[in-house]
Amino acid sequence: MEAVARFLKENGITEVESTLPDMTGNARGKFYPTKKFLAEKGGRIPETLLVQTVTGDWASNHDDIVDPTDKDMFLVPDPNTLRVVPWADEPTAQVINDCYTSKGELHPLSSRSVLRRVLALYEKEGLKPVIAPEVEFYLVQQNLDPDYEIKPATGRSGRAENARQSYSIDAVNEFNPVIDTLYSFCDAQGLNVDTLIHESGAAQMEINFLHGDALSLADQVFVFKRTLRETALKHGIYSTFMAKPMQKEPGSSMHIHQSLIDVKTGKNIFANEDGSYSERFMNYIGGLQKYTGNAISFYAPNVNSYRRFAPEIAAPINMNWGIDNRTAGLRVPEAVAEATRIENRFPGADCNPYLAIAASLACGYLGMKEKLKPTEPTSVSPDDEVEIARTLEEGLRLLEDCPELIEIMGSSFVDAYIGVKRKEFETFHEVISSWEREFLLLNV
Repeated sequence: MEAVARFLKENGITEVESTLPDMTGNARGKFYPTKKFLAEKGGRIPETLLVQTVTGDWASNHDDIVDPTDKDMFLVPDPNTLRVVPWADEPTAQVINDCYTSKGELHPLSSRSVLRRVLALYEKEGLKPVIAPEVEFYLVQQNLDPDYEIKPATGRSGRAENARQSYSIDAVNEFNPVIDTLYSFCDAQGLNVDTLIHESGAAQMEINFLHGDALSLADQVFVFKRTLRETALKHGIYSTFMAKPMQKEPGSSMHIHQSLIDVKTGKNIFANEDGSYSERFMNYIGGLQKYTGNAISFYAPNVNSYRRFAPEIAAPINMNWGIDNRTAGLRVPEAVAEATRIENRFPGADCNPYLAIAASLACGYLGMKEKLKPTEPTSVSPDDEVEIARTLEEGLRLLEDCPELIEIMGSSFVDAYIGVKRKEFETFHEVISSWEREFLLLNV
């Protein structure tokens, strides 16, 4: 805790947000006066927070996945995640905790623990994953009544976007005050954000992160989502990472660029000396092709996520891979040898970054272990056949049927994840939509 105490003192911190990501990827935790936080040296919190649904409910197998007595788990702050909270009124810091059981082991139901578990497999092989996420989001008008449709935010001109504005400089400048605040907040927190562009949706943006350590980038995406929400509220609008917030607008994704570095040599193992693709790179792609279908519920974790997967809207619906082919679910950008990488285009912006990154790395790991061969790369647009699950329930069943992925992610975690997500699906399934009332009331 010495590094933590030093940071708090140097920055004059009076309050600490002690956080952890729940299964959805949202921040849970406690607020502490600085002295109390240092005295507790991390503290404790109920482990049930890790398995609460997005609606605040509990899974039907709740008592099987956590102790029915509602036991505490123990929090250990990661000093690498200490950051100021630039939007707070008082000098405030935030820190992300690792969760431990009473036996001193990483809690198996923690999203951060799952990613650490997968990274440990690579460490044993002398490999270090390098990650670069691209996060899309919408700026939308404040929506106080969920019965009303979500509408895109309007910028300085007061006019709504009425045409596709991909990469438009002027469309971004419409929201220049918002973007300026966002970059200021990111800079204050040491978030390694890179370029920002306007995407094809109305008031839809994408921000790229510089490549780096997988756990660090998951932490940064976790913090960035909070940062953007606070930025939007400061300017009287909302931001949303829903995968498909509006019917006539494209969905939002979190593409994950990934490569592997040999720890001893520092070289990218995805490329041979002559710059050609290595055998292990082909195996990695083969693993993504074979296991992405089973892992889809980690990339598309909510009932809304599957609305994004539809033909002809620039969202992946197949397991094809291609070189610089954005119509494929798995894209290999053209790059020099040391930058050889695969872009997994399946994760939605609504994913839990820890779990999506862990799942993608797990699929690639299995491919290398099983020496899988990928299909031939495609250079054309695929047909409209959808090869992936179209509902959360279907995605969960595919996960249940994959012992290889369950072993890597952890059987107790997967049991909990399926229980939580199935409860969310069942809760959603109880709602009768306006479409059903409109077309079925008098016609069937």
